[in-house]
Amino acid sequence: MDATSSGHNRSRLRRFCLGGLSLALAAAIWLPSVHLCFRPDLSSYRPADGVGPKARLMANRQVSFWSDADRRRRELRGMRSANPEWDFMGRTFFVLALANMIERDPSLRGEYLPLMDAIIDETLDVERTDGMFHFLMPYAKSAPFRRQPARSLFVDGEIALMLGARRLIQDDETYRRAMRERIDIILSQMRNGPMLCAESYPDECWTFCNTMALAAIRIGDYLDQTDHSDFFARWIATARKKLVHPETGLLVSEFDLDGDWHDGPEGSSIWMIAHCLQLVDADFARDQYERARKELDQSRLGFGGASEWPGSWRGPMDVDSGPTVPLLNFNAGSSGLAFIGAAAFDDDEFLTRLLTSVSFAGLPSESDGELRYLAGNQVGDAVLLYSLVLGPLWDRVTAEAGGQ
Repeated sequence: MDATSSGHNRSRLRRFCLGGLSLALAAAIWLPSVHLCFRPDLSSYRPADGVGPKARLMANRQVSFWSDADRRRRELRGMRSANPEWDFMGRTFFVLALANMIERDPSLRGEYLPLMDAIIDETLDVERTDGMFHFLMPYAKSAPFRRQPARSLFVDGEIALMLGARRLIQDDETYRRAMRERIDIILSQMRNGPMLCAESYPDECWTFCNTMALAAIRIGDYLDQTDHSDFFARWIATARKKLVHPETGLLVSEFDLDGDWHDGPEGSSIWMIAHCLQLVDADFARDQYERARKELDQSRLGFGGASEWPGSWRGPMDVDSGPTVPLLNFNAGSSGLAFIGAAAFDDDEFLTRLLTSVSFAGLPSESDGELRYLAGNQVGDAVLLYSLVLGPLWDRVTAEAGGQ
């Protein structure tokens, strides 16, 4: 190689190194700032009072979904083919959102209360006609439930919670009887076992479902002047002793009737668990939220997200948890439910970061006065809407005696 060629090579190498250094410097400056392009004004989503304009647009989308039977049938077909539970949970979270929005803005009662009734009544009709299995994944029929007659706490608990939310807005004798009957069934199922928990699937108890049921019972106590504080105290004591993962201090997500764990702490469960426990034991609820934030929060560069499992436990990814973004370790299910945790515990910093992520990667689509996120589905939008308006219902129940 002659001197001229060697000089050209050194020159190219210098230019390449300088170019690489320039790109690295640009990335170092640009990447920490890119989130600012998507960082929302939190007050437009979740103001201190009333319903934010973005939440209203999301509510309009959900109202349209429930008002157009053909559109709902089309969207539900695809959603149910992936997971029939999403059909059911979409109802629960939207009913809870509607009730909270009415509490935040009473002028919405005339439009939203009849819609709450329509959703609840149709849900009860479907259950009556097709049974609880309509809302369960197919494997629910693969084995008999250990407790007979067979009941799914997933279905019973969320129906009771919907009925309770409706009664908090305006009590009704028909719904009162339906809720009391459902709570009696729930208590019978939960009390009849060493963990004070009931099955959602054959010999599968989910902490998510059991805490949703506890929240419904607590709302029933408030409405009907009953008192299950002893049961709540026993449940918490049992859970602390038998259902807490020692490495993280978090409640496990799934176990059998005897208390043998199937899965450890799970992001797509724990955020809602902590929120429901606010009605039962506020201190334990906050403890669970703060531990979840410590173990699962994967926020970086201004974007928020959460992992499905803590570092000390690795479980499978399934249809409930959804996909996980490589490298970032942002899991769809955990990050979605984290909105509820952040809002319920007034963690505006985390909530803003989560909204920044969904504004960037959730593919928001705003048209005709409606807002939806194309990267998700109806149940995902319902969960997000609920996170932006939650608070007033839980406050009503806990204000009477300062919580449990």
